[in-house]
Amino acid sequence: MAVNVGAVAPVAPLSRDSQLAAEIKALVVGGERDAARDRYGDLVARQQRRAVRIAYQYLRDAHDADEAVQDAFVKVFTHITSYREDLPFEVWFTRILVNACLDLRKSRSRRLRWSVPMASTKESAPTDPATPDQTPEQRLVSRERANEITTAVESLPDRQRTVFTLCHLAEQTTAEVSKALGVSEATVRVHLFRAIRKLRRLLEHKQ
Repeated sequence: MAVNVGAVAPVAPLSRDSQLAAEIKALVVGGERDAARDRYGDLVARQQRRAVRIAYQYLRDAHDADEAVQDAFVKVFTHITSYREDLPFEVWFTRILVNACLDLRKSRSRRLRWSVPMASTKESAPTDPATPDQTPEQRLVSRERANEITTAVESLPDRQRTVFTLCHLAEQTTAEVSKALGVSEATVRVHLFRAIRKLRRLLEHKQ
């Protein structure tokens, strides 16, 4: 039986966002930066909502979350030529976004040390539009439950909150989160298990 020595294992198809990132990288490398910026606008539009949701979970402030997201998008375009096509774009982008959030948190902590305490208003987390066929009562219950979940997630230890946010809000696999955070997949699973267990205990008390 003849064996095709040149055969290679099939490669998993790239996501649409990964394809876009590869196209943008090729345009930048080819010196077509204007065309690259136009294509990048499409990529930003596809990632914006998810990015804001992740950033808010880290920063708990809508303005800071928006600032971190914009900073991450700028860094992504600036360093797009270092993007590796074998790594899903979502993982690469999330790593940059998480670092932007952490940098902003450090910067905010330094600012607060020198600022005079001032009363602040509590901003709401970005939420999805209400389902059209929901009654006002159902929307109120959904909003209250969402606030309870947000508060519970905020109470988690930093690493557990990070893993839970990436797995459930960013909808990334444990393997992708492992790559994004630079820890083993087993470690990610442990943090996720502990986060879910603690959240269940906290939310059961609210029922």
